[in-house]
Amino acid sequence: MNKNTVLGWATFIMILMGILLIGLGAFRYDEVAGWGFAAVGLGFWANAWVFSSLKGRV
Repeated sequence: MNKNTVLGWATFIMILMGILLIGLGAFRYDEVAGWGFAAVGLGFWANAWVFSSLKGRV
């Protein structure tokens, strides 16, 4: 695997984890903890966006 493949897989895994965390925050936890899970999920999406934009440049 080259660097672009690794970044692609990392992007894919981070998007899945972001969806999972946002889903936990939206459907599992109704209290303040749900906001935290959703915020961390959005952070995972932001990191996945950075990894995606780095593909081909590293």
